[in-house]
Amino acid sequence: MEKANYVASAGLAMALFCALKLNQPLLLEGEPGVGKTEAAKVFARVLNTDLIRLQCYEGIDLSEAVYEWNYPKQLLAIRIAETEKHHLEEHDLFTEEFLIERPLLKALRHKGEMSSVLLVDEVDRSDDEFEAFLLELLGESTITIPELGTFGSDRPPVVILTSNRTRDLHDALKRRCIYHWISYPDIETTISILRRHVPEASKTLLSQSAATVNRIREINHLQKPPGIAETIDWVRALVLLGVDSIEDQKAPVAWGSLIKYREDLDIVESTLRGTG
Repeated sequence: MEKANYVASAGLAMALFCALKLNQPLLLEGEPGVGKTEAAKVFARVLNTDLIRLQCYEGIDLSEAVYEWNYPKQLLAIRIAETEKHHLEEHDLFTEEFLIERPLLKALRHKGEMSSVLLVDEVDRSDDEFEAFLLELLGESTITIPELGTFGSDRPPVVILTSNRTRDLHDALKRRCIYHWISYPDIETTISILRRHVPEASKTLLSQSAATVNRIREINHLQKPPGIAETIDWVRALVLLGVDSIEDQKAPVAWGSLIKYREDLDIVESTLRGTG
């Protein structure tokens, strides 16, 4: 995965390998911004297969996750049939022609040489009913559409679920999955990540930035500690400003790339002044 500019820990690499070889879903948990979603994207690129993503949210239902019928197209077919004085039976309107595949069904019916990677992102934002359906899908690797029958796959997708732990997932879902917690990277790993994404940054800037971000994450009561993506954006902004050291007077101009709340910025600036 390093060739795709993703620095994966040995634990994450092993979890991904086991998920692939054992055909088990992988549940990635961690704070927002630690690279859970990016891990799935990079893994799909490494496998040279399609990434199919389902973004979960409160109230998501089967029509948005699995399938729905193309009602406008069905209505048009009815009107055309009436114009041409043809009679359409109900089963004529519930065929593949009118089926809209959503991510879960699309992943199950994927026709590529390699199984697709199905990313169920932020599953903790969905409700209990959807989680129960997801558990059934992961167990059976089939989806039943009453009008068309049951669909399965000879090559089920590689399923990666992510959670920010806004709520606890059911034990039954966790038992089905391989589990891995992604922590914020340490200073040395952060430097390695930054070097890959911002190679034009000086060694001094890379080490100072990594140490500063690590210190910021240790501050209590921040609404949004900076993640990896924000850290990369921050260093890119500093380089754009011609900053080689965060002690440069221009450096504070780039805080907006790293800190996303005014209250957090006040706390960060006060803390860094007190410990600088």
